[in-house]
Amino acid sequence: MFKFLAPIVLLLAFPFPGHSQTDAAAPATGDAQASAPPNIVMIISDDHAWTDYGFMGHPIVATPHLDKLAAQSLTFKKGYVPSSLCCPSLASVITGKYPHQHKITGNDPQVDAGASEGRPKLKNPAFAAGRDRMKALIRATPTLPRILHEHAGYDCLQTGKWWLGSFADGGFTEGMTAGDPSHGGRHGDAGLEIGRKGLAPIQDFIHRSTSAKKPFMVWYAPLMPHDPHTPPEEILAKYRGKTDSIHIARYLAMVEWFDQTCGDLLGILDQEKIADNTIVVYFADNGWIQSPDNSRFAPKSKQSPYDGGLRTPLLIRWPAKIKPLLSDRPASTVDLLPTLLRACNLPVPNDCPGINLLDPVALAAQDTVQGACFDHDMVNLDAPAQSLKWRWCRQGDFKLILPSPRVPDALPELYNLALDPLELANIAAGDPPKVKALMGHLNTWWTPN
Repeated sequence: MFKFLAPIVLLLAFPFPGHSQTDAAAPATGDAQASAPPNIVMIISDDHAWTDYGFMGHPIVATPHLDKLAAQSLTFKKGYVPSSLCCPSLASVITGKYPHQHKITGNDPQVDAGASEGRPKLKNPAFAAGRDRMKALIRATPTLPRILHEHAGYDCLQTGKWWLGSFADGGFTEGMTAGDPSHGGRHGDAGLEIGRKGLAPIQDFIHRSTSAKKPFMVWYAPLMPHDPHTPPEEILAKYRGKTDSIHIARYLAMVEWFDQTCGDLLGILDQEKIADNTIVVYFADNGWIQSPDNSRFAPKSKQSPYDGGLRTPLLIRWPAKIKPLLSDRPASTVDLLPTLLRACNLPVPNDCPGINLLDPVALAAQDTVQGACFDHDMVNLDAPAQSLKWRWCRQGDFKLILPSPRVPDALPELYNLALDPLELANIAAGDPPKVKALMGHLNTWWTPN
């Protein structure tokens, strides 16, 4: 059931071959704290474009706290989620598996044709039964918090976005999400208050766990910068004159507001004097390109196979053990579960395909990341291929998007991301050997039945 990846190689003195060092390492902590199990804080933004950070080069948006975190972290600018939709993306993080493995490929189960977006799906018996199946799948899986608690006694707190029932269904020991539809929603209920209404539940949890000298995990996945885009006016005022679109201004203000909450959370670790032996992980659950004309997302972002939906910076900070580095290797959020478990000297489930990102040998060997995008509403929980729309992979500068036969008239798409980061020029017709090679990689990874 479990496997051990290669032993963790601590990045104390040197960057990976071919990678640039971006900062000096933070000083090591005292022996007592350094030998204690590390705490884990996962910060997950929601509907956030990979370009929209100061450290990623955005010309307008202010993200000083995430910029500082990136400078202190092992930073992957070529990070990816396997699927560009909230629920399957988050399920992949917490299980360490691809959507076709954990089978939660969409946000919702499919119901009868009359149940449109405007109809209350939660009252539909077929929809409710499908959500019960989703919860049962996650309860039967050795999730990250479940393994941490059962194998190492961690306290594990869920806050924010959470699609899969109650916090207990995911293996958390505490949480804000009850998972009861009567509490208002299918993807977080009371948990969605975190960030927008402060961080008191997290601060209280961290203080209690620290006082009890227990290792902990925090899942901070606020509904930010996700719509509704309702930033404080004092932040919005900064952006009103910097864009012709009030919708873009509101979105960028939401990004800055989210960044402020990250600063508050990192400040709690400093106040408790536990930052050195706390692993902080950051990524976005999927991308978002704000439409200038309305409050919806633009094409080639959320729910798409393009980098606007799939790419995210991925940061890992652990001052006691990791020297800050900028890595040019590709990384996937599927890699986070094995990375964090090995950092805690815990076994990794045998069916988790990711690598330990703190092992430079494994990282140097990983030249390709891949995933798949599916229907928002899952056709059949037992047959992921029935909901498949695209498979995709990135190898070096090249990215292949391979449509499912279910997508009418669609052809393979190949992009050179070094020359065409916005994926505007499909060069598949001009490079059949590269298409064939990447198609072979995808078929080896997963051939849908």
